[in-house]
Order: sequence, then C-alpha cells, then structure tokens
Amino acid sequence: MPMQIEQPKTETFGGLSARDRFEFMRPMCNTNKAAIDFYRCPEVLAPVFSPEELNGQPNSLQFGTDTVCSQPSAFQRAPKVSSHGLAEPSVNAVPEGFTPRRTFDASRIIDDLRFERYPTNDDHIRAVLSTNVARRIYYFLRPALPDWLRRKVQQTYLRNWDELSFPNWPVDTSVENILERCLLDLVGEQVDRVPFIWFWPNGAAGAAIMTHDVETTAGLDFVPRLMDLDDEFGIKASFQLVPEQRYPVSKDLLVQIRHRDFEINVHGLNHEGNLFSDWKSFLKQSKLIRQYVQDFGAAGFRSACMYRNLDWFEELGVCYDMSVPNVAHLEPQRGGCCTVFPYFIGRVVELPLTTVQDYSLFHILGDYSIDLWKKQIQLILEKHGLISFIVHPDYLLNERALSVYRALLGYLSELRRGKNVWIALPGDTQRWWRERQEMQLILEDGKWRIVGPGRERARIAFASIRDGRILYTLEGTLEG
Repeated sequence: MPMQIEQPKTETFGGLSARDRFEFMRPMCNTNKAAIDFYRCPEVLAPVFSPEELNGQPNSLQFGTDTVCSQPSAFQRAPKVSSHGLAEPSVNAVPEGFTPRRTFDASRIIDDLRFERYPTNDDHIRAVLSTNVARRIYYFLRPALPDWLRRKVQQTYLRNWDELSFPNWPVDTSVENILERCLLDLVGEQVDRVPFIWFWPNGAAGAAIMTHDVETTAGLDFVPRLMDLDDEFGIKASFQLVPEQRYPVSKDLLVQIRHRDFEINVHGLNHEGNLFSDWKSFLKQSKLIRQYVQDFGAAGFRSACMYRNLDWFEELGVCYDMSVPNVAHLEPQRGGCCTVFPYFIGRVVELPLTTVQDYSLFHILGDYSIDLWKKQIQLILEKHGLISFIVHPDYLLNERALSVYRALLGYLSELRRGKNVWIALPGDTQRWWRERQEMQLILEDGKWRIVGPGRERARIAFASIRDGRILYTLEGTLEG
C-alpha cells in the first residue's frame, strides 16, 4: 500500500494563531529537513513552511551546561557530549492538544559541527606555538631540525591531547547521532518505516579511500614502489603532490601515476603551513594552486598539515577537499567535523579524514600495529560511513612501518570481500556523493523508485525502529 502521510494543517489549531502554531512546529520542520537532506528521504515527509515564515525566527534550543558551539552559530548552549553521543535536548512546555517535539534546530547544529564552529581548548603553550609568527619560524627551521628534535617539538605541542573530551576520540559521530535522532522523529510518528536512498553504490555497507601525501624527495622516489604494493591488494589510491619548493614534479611521473589508474591531487603550495594565515596571502597562493590543479589534471586538494579555513575552500577551484579531520586531537589545528560522511562546503565536497594519520600512529603514539585503525574502522562501519586514510610514502621507508601498512591493506581487502566495503578513489567517492545528492525517491504505482543520474547504482533502503534504535534494511533483503 502507498505510504499515507498527513500534511500539517495551516488553519488555527488548539486555540492558537497560525504564527503561534508555526513557532511550535518550526523545530519539527528543521528536524525533518536535516534528515531528508542527508538520507535523501521523500520530501513529502517534511512539514511545508514558506521561506518567509522560516526567515528571522528565533532559535528555541535548550541544552546542558557544556559549551560546544558559539557564534556565528544559531545557538549558545550546546549538547553535553559523551561516548554515547549527544544528550537529549529539553522539550519546551506545549499547549494542550499538541504532541511534544524536540525543540532544536538540527540543521544549524549539524552545520556548526561540520564547520567546526565551536571553541577548542588550547593551553598557553599551544596558544603561543599556534601564532603565525611561531609557525613561520618553525617551518623555516624545520628542514634543518633533526628528526628527534622535530618529534619532541610536536609532542610538546600535542601535550594533553588525550584529556580532551570533545570531539570524541578515536571517532566522533555526533552528526550521525543527531541525524538518527531526527530520523526517529519521522519513523513511528508519521510512518512505520521511512524509505531513503542508501549511502553507497550497490548497497555497500561502507566506503573506504586510501590517500598518500608526498612530503619529501625520498617519498616521491618511493611512489612507484608504493603503487606496486597497493596494486598487489587491488586498492587504488590518490597521491597528493606539493607543487613548489619541496621537489620537482615531472610530467613523466604525472603520466605514470595516471596511466596506472591512480589519482593525482594538489597538496598545498609549498607545505609551509601558511596557506590560511591571512586573506591576502591566501588569495595570492590560491591563484597559484588553481593553476597547479589544472596543470596536474587534478580535481581534489589537501592542505599542508591539515590547516584549514572552511569558509575559504571554494576559492581553491577544486571539486573536493580532504583537509578536515573527524577528530583533530593529534593535528596542529584542533577541532574536528564530528562526522564520518562526506558533506558539502558550498560547491566543494568535503571527504573528511576519519582515521589517525600514519605519522601520528608511528611517531606520536609509538604504535606499530593496525589495532587503532581496526577500532576506528569498526566505529565508522557501525554508522556505514567513510573510512579514509593518510599514509605517507615518506614514513614507509623502513621495513617495520611498511609491514604495518601491508597488514592494513590486507585487512581492507578482507573488509571488501567479507563486509561489502566499497574501496574507491577519492574522485569517484565525491562524484557518487554529488549524484546521490541530486537523486530523489518518487512513488509510482505503490512502489518507490529512484530518479536522477547514477540511479542504476543506487539502492532503496528503509529505516524502522527496533528496541528504540534505528534499523536499516536494504530493499530486497530480510530484516534480521
């Protein structure tokens, strides 16, 4: 039977005026919109309000005591965060005859998390070392610093990282937790189960991308051998190349990488970590970066050392970016986007880094195993998200590190076979996410159908509730 969904009424209800009713229903509208945008649910599930009604309305969010988000966000107090996700928001008192709704603007909260619009807690030492002057001095001296001294500086800079409570280490899924809560507002209140467009092509349980940032001449020389190793396991990767100062990028190398069906992206300008230091300098460098994007035949970008200013990304002229960590406790710039899925920054698709970098694993944590990676992978797959890696050829030059990477490739191959994980190039991943964003579910003759480019790879799924939790079921499979 076709799903019957009652549209919200516009007349006076319960003795309230239309505007008063809107004030109460607005959070429900924003909650539904956030879920529909992400899950690609039928738009008929959303209450209909005009843009004029939505503009300028006050936010009614009330949360706990921990401040997570700040201006220019829509709210001042944010959810208290635990390992189980975000605490339940409070519910305002409601007029007689109304069903209580969660009073929070989910879209605004999600944007604030994805765009890192919340304060980070830096101690005095980090505050001093994070200044532009200190950063310029460090990158000027860095080539002359011995490895042991450079690592000592980095360890001092990252001190107390494991005492940070937010974002949640080792993987933060606060955005997904909110979206699932939004979906719960749809399932059960209006329908028994909600159809949506599954996250990945051909019903894959999750996705994974491998990326290699090339920092030095030694790393550049190792690129052909690294491609051989990746090919042993049938895993293609992208190579992020530094255009200036670090090493010469020959046309022969670009042709070789592309001929072997690997991918090329631009990695900053000169790897000095100063791209986002000020707007004037950024505009000058971004003009050069756009030219190198064209010269390299690239579509993607990653900044040096994961420094970032998301509001400026569109100036880089790329299709996608890979500069935002899920959790940035071990990165020079603190923060994290708190999601394990791609998302849009204007016209740019962000493919967040959702696992620890190899350098941090080996040289900061002193861990030469894949145990942490496996733990992060498990947490990401619980949400059916994107597993993304940075493994530098520069840090695989000894057999100990190389054996760890080989073990990781073997584990990813097992996930592809046993767990139906889609391992793709970053460019293919962002193209899929764009296609999915344009797809729609329509109801024809009592059946749901996907329309839009790329629909032949898309799958319909259903969300229902079991024991108070969201259960996903792909069309044509049995619930279990």
